[in-house]
Amino acid sequence: MTEPRELLIGQTVALSPDRPLSAGHDTRGGVLICDGKIEMVGHGPEMQTRFPDAKVTDYGEGLLLPGFVDAHVHYPQTAIIASWGKRLIDWLNTYTFPEEMKFGDPEYAAKIAARFFDLSLSHGTTTVASYCTIHPESVDAFFAEAQRRGVAAVAGKTCMDRNAPEGLRDTVASAYDDSRALLEKWHGKDRLSYAITPRFSPTSTREQLEALGALWTDYPLCLMQTHLSEQPDEIVWVAELFPEAKDYLDTYEMTGLLGHGGVYGHSIHLTDRERARLCEVDAALAHCPTSNTFIGSGLFDMEYFHRIQEKRVGLGTDTGGGSSFSMLRTMAAAYEIAQLRGLALHPRELLWLATEGSARALRLGDRIGRVAAGMDADIIVLDLASTPAIAQRAAQAETIWDAVFPTIMMGDDRAIRDVRVMGKPVKPC
Repeated sequence: MTEPRELLIGQTVALSPDRPLSAGHDTRGGVLICDGKIEMVGHGPEMQTRFPDAKVTDYGEGLLLPGFVDAHVHYPQTAIIASWGKRLIDWLNTYTFPEEMKFGDPEYAAKIAARFFDLSLSHGTTTVASYCTIHPESVDAFFAEAQRRGVAAVAGKTCMDRNAPEGLRDTVASAYDDSRALLEKWHGKDRLSYAITPRFSPTSTREQLEALGALWTDYPLCLMQTHLSEQPDEIVWVAELFPEAKDYLDTYEMTGLLGHGGVYGHSIHLTDRERARLCEVDAALAHCPTSNTFIGSGLFDMEYFHRIQEKRVGLGTDTGGGSSFSMLRTMAAAYEIAQLRGLALHPRELLWLATEGSARALRLGDRIGRVAAGMDADIIVLDLASTPAIAQRAAQAETIWDAVFPTIMMGDDRAIRDVRVMGKPVKPC
């Protein structure tokens, strides 16, 4: 049965980098929703006349945007976000691994999954790509909660057979068998997608990586997500563990884990060869700026990958290594890191990275990430005057981008006025 149409009215703006900056802004834009899809985008008053029976929700000066897409997150680390003072390997051993040990308990996994989606949605994030733990129960809990809420979600069982506590190690066989069973159970069900998920080369033997590479060969339409070149000491460790490899990326390439559909988190300290190979195979990168600063990892080279190589880059909060569930905070950190590298990312570019850019990285750009006819109606409404500090700055704006930028730099969940998943509100107005 077709649901009644609903017309959302507010400010609309074109985020496509191919459009002139002055194009695409409508102070009274309209987005027509029907059966969970965007049916039409246009000028609000004209659409009201054309569709007089549609329910109208008028957000005034609220900015209608695609829901944010978080391209790299660890939902099992929700409870340990903002844990003090460690670099990557120490942080994993001190905080991450002890917490992940708990996720063999289905009830605990379900509790954290619900908390994670509450927090993400409250910040306007309507799609996430998450690592789970080695426990199949953690994957089931995540996907079950995502399915219950109707969100688009990507996830996979994290595989590790060395350099981790005994309770967090699987085997070559169980990594393959569990991943395959979970993939067949969840991939393509409703709005869910499975990602084959080796944590990173230091915690997998070559044999385990090869087994997961073989699985990806058998299921090439799935994503594969992992970590790459996050910190210099990690790269030295990888070289010791894989002396036969040309570089860090080669540990994935020689085991069948480099290709179209691969999403490589962090990717900060890359060689020229690694950059070239990632681009040649049309791989995607997940830039995690709050994590990179919080754990002291380094400064991602957005200039090379975003401007030169076809924009296959998304943004990730990387919670709990990242210090915020907010994609606004993540955009602000991306801006600050780019500034340190001599690049001033425009507000439109930042919003694009957090929406369509991340959707493209996850190969979901045909369904989410844009406010356009035919797309799933995952929509948020941004309040551009959510706090006194933001309001006084936005009041001086001469363009829509001047008005948006203070919210990117200073905004939080208070700036998220409404959240729609497949057209249905999930956060009170």
